[in-house]
Amino acid sequence: MKRALISVSDKTNIVEFAKSLVELDFEIISTGGTFKMLKEAGVSAIEIDEVTKFPECFEGRVKTLNPFVHGGILHRRDKQSHLDQAKELGVEAIDLVCVNLYPFKATIEKTDLFDDIIENIDIGGPAMVRSAAKNFDSVYIVTDIADYSGILEQLASSENGVDFRRDLMIKAYEHTAAYDSMIANYMNKRFNGGMGAKQFIVGEKVMDTRYGENPHQKGALYEFDKHFSSNFTTLKGEASFNNLNDLNGGVKIAAAFGKDNAVCIVKHGNPCGFAIKDTLLEAYEEALKCDPISAFGGVVCVNGVVDALMAEKMNEIFLEVVIAGRITEEAQAVFEKKKRLKLFEYGADRIVLSNDVLDFKHVDGGFVFQDADKVKDDEVRNSKLVTERSASESELKDTEIAWKVAALTKSNCVVYVKNGAMVAVGMGMTSRVDASQCALKKAKAMNLDVTGAALASEAFFPFRDSIDAAAEVGVKTVIQPGGSIRDDEVIAAANEHGMALYLSGIRHFLH
Repeated sequence: MKRALISVSDKTNIVEFAKSLVELDFEIISTGGTFKMLKEAGVSAIEIDEVTKFPECFEGRVKTLNPFVHGGILHRRDKQSHLDQAKELGVEAIDLVCVNLYPFKATIEKTDLFDDIIENIDIGGPAMVRSAAKNFDSVYIVTDIADYSGILEQLASSENGVDFRRDLMIKAYEHTAAYDSMIANYMNKRFNGGMGAKQFIVGEKVMDTRYGENPHQKGALYEFDKHFSSNFTTLKGEASFNNLNDLNGGVKIAAAFGKDNAVCIVKHGNPCGFAIKDTLLEAYEEALKCDPISAFGGVVCVNGVVDALMAEKMNEIFLEVVIAGRITEEAQAVFEKKKRLKLFEYGADRIVLSNDVLDFKHVDGGFVFQDADKVKDDEVRNSKLVTERSASESELKDTEIAWKVAALTKSNCVVYVKNGAMVAVGMGMTSRVDASQCALKKAKAMNLDVTGAALASEAFFPFRDSIDAAAEVGVKTVIQPGGSIRDDEVIAAANEHGMALYLSGIRHFLH
């Protein structure tokens, strides 16, 4: 008879799993609450202290840290010296270990009491998981409820299953590594401002991408807190690495305005069109006007529901991706005509953002880590008016749109918004003057009138030249952080041109 040790915090389906193990001629060893549940369900089991010959102690802090447990798991079945020593010491083999760990994440989400948090740090569980994983050649290590059925199939078959056990071993070490990382990150957040001596980034794999940025690179999508698994659905096509990067920029802009009917068109990670209108169809049409050439082969992010009428309009040009809160079945049927188009949705009336509080970027040899940037809804309203002229209510609305879009656009950037639609944008430039000139040149090429537009710059203007250039094309409202040694010159220029100039005092670089 083989023996299985079962000690789980998440007891979903554990009774059924244990009953199936008994039917496969396993003796069940269990602990604490798991043992109680199994006994109440009529599953034959023995309590852990019958194996350890020592009672659970220190309020359950010590139960499985014992040579009869770890010796039973760790001794090698292919070495006679191990088998002889096990017999000499009275250590009986444990052939399957089913463990999931104390709910540390759930604990820190519901309480800030440090004593409670400390008591929900598992010690014996990770030790058993690591022991069983180390001896995977002889022991099945089960850490995932989703693996129960597959394990039972393996046990019922005559196959050796070493490849299967190796996969379980890898998953087990991922499990304990993620668990310890979560604890270390929490402690550093609580006591070291989140910037401890070590930082751990743990994601769960969602899918492989077709390839990375280029065909010779591998790529995959990983998620935090089940964000994509819970919200993101592929309706048509396969997301590429570059698609996902473009989506990341676009959905954050489109969803930055709450429930407004916002549409953002993205190319190579940057917005080439954006608008908020009374309907999503109007928003798309206005967003497209900003730069229809760049929109060709681009990504359209819709903060709402795409219907058949909107789909017909989108089908007029080649788009690579459409992502929305939802895409109706009728719209999907319309899009079916476009074989290369990829469709994704969030299964909700609006785009669902994770609102990550942390951010990081790979650099050669490591990564830089920071608090995530976010534009507060009242930043424009709380900005300081430094000119004689103030903006009208409609101009302030355009200013708010321009400011949020600028914060989510690659630096150096400037964004021009008129009547709820982006009419010019310059981004990713080494000079803010270049960004301004590029934006206005493109607007002129598109026959877009920027007269009366609001201009946002995510960082301060170091000279008055950008203000002068904006005035030449009729810009009436400008927002920027301020903080230049030449702020007085910039303010004077705005007053000369009869502009409203607001200083936010907050910079929003995006590199």
